[in-house]
Order: sequence, then structure tokens, then C-alpha cells
Amino acid sequence: MLAAFTFNTAESLPIGLLDVISESLRVPRAAVGLLVTGYGLAVAAGSVPLAHAVRAVPRRHVLTGLLAALVASALIAAAARSYWPLLGARLLTALAQALFWAVTGPVAVGLCAPEARGRVLGALSVAGSLALVLGVPAGTWLGRASGWRLPVALLAVLGLVSLVTVALALPASRPAEEPAAYGAAPDVRRFRTVVAAGALAATGAFAGYTYLVVFLGEVSGFAPGAVGVLLVVFGGACLAGAGVAGALLDRFARGVPVAAVATQAVGLLGLSAAGAEPVAAVVFLVLLGGALGPVFTATQHAVLRCAPGRTDLALAVNSGCYHAGIAAGAALGALLLPLAGVRGAFLLGGLLTTVACAVLCGGAPALRRSAVRHEYGRRARRRSHRRYGAEERRDAV
Repeated sequence: MLAAFTFNTAESLPIGLLDVISESLRVPRAAVGLLVTGYGLAVAAGSVPLAHAVRAVPRRHVLTGLLAALVASALIAAAARSYWPLLGARLLTALAQALFWAVTGPVAVGLCAPEARGRVLGALSVAGSLALVLGVPAGTWLGRASGWRLPVALLAVLGLVSLVTVALALPASRPAEEPAAYGAAPDVRRFRTVVAAGALAATGAFAGYTYLVVFLGEVSGFAPGAVGVLLVVFGGACLAGAGVAGALLDRFARGVPVAAVATQAVGLLGLSAAGAEPVAAVVFLVLLGGALGPVFTATQHAVLRCAPGRTDLALAVNSGCYHAGIAAGAALGALLLPLAGVRGAFLLGGLLTTVACAVLCGGAPALRRSAVRHEYGRRARRRSHRRYGAEERRDAV
């Protein structure tokens, strides 16, 4: 959880320190913005190749190496005196995070009982969401007060604590022998459905969310100080949504993903339609925030169940497609902004999320058929074992 918090804080911290970094390194704001955009593209591109490259390495060694890369990249970034070393350090952090989210899910759920998988993923998601509520605001405040290098260096300290804990406490079993190494109910069609729906939902969410500050100021009419408070409210809703989804996933594995994506669609479409009214804007903002974290958590939980092969590779595909959706959503919003305004970006995001919900619901019959086949196969194996045992007993007599 601490490593998840640290990685997510490192990912988003430059957003709050855009002006400070730009002035310190004497580069345009657009170049500093590439520290975020390039990060997302690196995560999307690196997830699957890296997961495949280390598929046979014990997970304690992999996580230790990833956290060492996080510590090294944070120190390099904090010491950077020009733009290019900082960009290189950011890309190193991004590649480490790409593999982290592919590996950490199976490792974490494998340490607990199968019926607690949703709660474990929910705990990781809460830690990741806490970066938006605590990590980025605290880092932004500290960076503006003492310079941007100090909060970046503190990320190295948090990463070092995580590294030592993992190195000392995590078992070093072979990846293929871990309890969550393979899907509980493999289903290629369901896997493709979940990944496609997650990527569409991410595209829709970030087509609007990327320009949330602009929307709250220009459309809803909130003052800059109020916008800052609303961003904290938004982060709190993300945190609460991740906690609730994690608590419900184990009991309602089919319903939670659909409910999360549908709630996101309502939040985006509601902001587009009624965002000019301050009260309505706050209501739909909370709905959007409450759905943003659970969507990714729910897709991870579904992938752990329906992965057609190794779960780490399947989660790498899911994470890569999700981050590709984030980049695509931000780009689509930027293209639409001069043509239809920020409300148009939120409308597009809502429509894309509605399509994601339809894709997810369309895969539900396949999930039920897969469950029936899985149960039928389990009962058939049980009958076969009983017959085989009876024959052995007759032979013994």
C-alpha cells in the first residue's frame, strides 16, 4: 500500500508543481506537461513487455528491483539541473510503475484467502487514491514553500521504506507456484470484454477529468479557492468509492464493475448537462469521483478471475490498455475543446463511458456461461474421482 501510494504520488506530483518546475529549469510549461503525458505513455507501452520479460523471476526480487528503481529515479530527478535528466528519471519511474501494477495484484491477493481478494485490491486502490487526497496536495504545498526538489526526494525515502519491508518480509516463491498465478475461471471472451470496457471507461473519464479545473471555473463559476476545495472533495470521493468497491467486490463480482462504470457515465453526462448549476455540479462531481477509482479496481478483480493464462501478464495487458485510454482521453478532450468547449469534452466522455457500460453488460451472458461450464467441469471431475476411488477399492478387495 505504501508503494502504491508512492508510485501514484510520483505520477501526478508535477501537475501541482508545473509553474515551479518551469521557472526552476527555465523550460516552457508544455515541456513540463510532457513529464505527465510521457509518463502515461511509458506505462502503457512498457506494461506487457516488462511483465513478459520477468515472468519467471521470484516476485520478491522483482518488487525489490522496482522499488530500487523508484528510489534511484527519485534521487536523480531531485538532483537534476536541466530538463532532460528529469525527463529520463520520470520515464524510469514510469517503467517501474508499469510493472509494479502488473505484479503487485497477484502477489497481494496470493497472501490472503481467495474470498478476500476484492478487499485486498480495494486496500491497494485506497492507497493509490490517497495519493490524490494527501500525497499530491502535500507535495505541492511543500514544493511551493521549499522548492520542488524536496518533495521529489521524499519519494525516495518512502520508496526505501517499502523496499526494505518487501525485501525482508515477502516470500520468494516461484511466480508459477503462487496461489493467484492463474485465473480462477479462465475465459478469453470475458477477458477481452473487461479490458475493452476498462479502456473505453478510462478514455471517457479522462476526456473530461483532464479539464476538470477549467470546467469548474468557466462553466460552474467557482472561484479559484473553491475549486481547490472541490478537488479535495473529488479526491475524498475517489477514496470512499475505492473502499466501498473493495468491500463489495467479493460478494457482487458481476454487479460492482457495471455499477461503477454506470455511475461514472452519470457523473460525466450530469456535469455536461447541469454543470452550470453549482449544487448540481458538486453532486455530479462526487459521483464521478466515487466511480473513478472503483472502475480500475473492478477490472483488476475481474481479470484475476477470468485471465486466460498467467494473471500477471493479463493484468499487464489491462493496465497498459487502461493507461492508453487515459492518454487517448486527454488527447480527444484537447481536440474537442476548441470546437465544442469544455462541456463538449464532458459530453464525449459520458458517451464513451456509456458505450463501455454496454460492452460490459454485453459480456455478462458470456460470464454466466463460463461459470456454468466451470461448475459443470468441476462436478464432472468430482464424479470421475469418486468412480476412480470406487474402482480402486474394489480392486483392493
